[in-house]
Amino acid sequence: MTVPKMTRLFKLGLIVNPFAGIGGALALKGSDGADIREKALASGGEQLAMHKTILALSNCAEVKDQIVVITGSADMGENVAAELGIKCKIVHHNTGQTEMQDTVALARKLLAEDVDLLLFAGGDGTARNICSVVTTQIPVLGVPAGCKIHSGVYAISPKAAGKVLLKVLKGELLSLHEAEVRDIDEDLFRQGKVVSKHFGEMKVPSELAYIQAVKMGGKESDELLLDDISDYVIEIMEDSPDTMFVMGSGSTVDAIMQRAQLPNTLLGVDVIKAGKVIAQDLTAAKLMSLTANQTTKLVATVIGGQGHILGRGNQQLSAAFIRRIGKHNIILVATKAKLKQLGEKGLISDSGDASLDEDLAGPITVITGYRDQVLYFIQG
Repeated sequence: MTVPKMTRLFKLGLIVNPFAGIGGALALKGSDGADIREKALASGGEQLAMHKTILALSNCAEVKDQIVVITGSADMGENVAAELGIKCKIVHHNTGQTEMQDTVALARKLLAEDVDLLLFAGGDGTARNICSVVTTQIPVLGVPAGCKIHSGVYAISPKAAGKVLLKVLKGELLSLHEAEVRDIDEDLFRQGKVVSKHFGEMKVPSELAYIQAVKMGGKESDELLLDDISDYVIEIMEDSPDTMFVMGSGSTVDAIMQRAQLPNTLLGVDVIKAGKVIAQDLTAAKLMSLTANQTTKLVATVIGGQGHILGRGNQQLSAAFIRRIGKHNIILVATKAKLKQLGEKGLISDSGDASLDEDLAGPITVITGYRDQVLYFIQG
């Protein structure tokens, strides 16, 4: 299958926990806590997280000119980018020894930068800290560098992380899945007790590229796929009763509304909150007014056969509205068969605002079934 190509720099968020794994070789059972890190350093502990991150990113050398790394200063990522000659933007400056607060602060800033994917190096503590901010809002990929690697968000090795990242950078249609973040209590672990707790999920690109579209042809199979997509979106809405969900035009969105047994304007824009339609067939101005100062997400689909997500039959979704909610609040839905038909053309944003269209360009998560998502690309 041919795939769309990136037409702008890929915004790679990067967080390196420089002290991840420093206590492993010294039998310190982890590296959480400033006192443990000081003890490890005093005992000659090696900082390997940066080296492992370089191993991962070295696999992407052939496309490094297509990347801008957005990261923290010095050992949190800046030095890695400099070592590999990758363009870099610093959004967080830490002074002295990095702490958990630096990881959390940098994760927040990377969200604000709308990075396409967050690559991080560390262990379960690092994953836990990042998860507390990112949850499932953007795809992440862990480079294993810590003493504890119980979470499912890590590649099996630094090189494996690099290979997965290269697939993303080349535009391959990778499935996404929600992987568990777990961590153990290090103090209890040092006493010989393993107490592992669940701290959430993050969205991780699968190691396998997209393999198939629809196994069976025909109307019945299409209906089953739409039911799966609908059930997942309805579940998302039920989990966020205080959020306004703006339902865009199109037959796939209509299928979601039918599945939820809610009235729908097929060629218009409606708004749902707490499982009820609170407004129908809104104009662009009324949509802006209704959603002002409200947590808002947009449910949209591919309109027509050319791959448009904005600017074809949904002009009520103004550039001002899209810019206000942000790309991370767009819930895009489509069948894999529809994406396959687009081939290398990718998705198109024709919002009427060239600057916004450029900001939206790049990878986006598309729901293609029940808890089934893929990474696809919006043209630049």
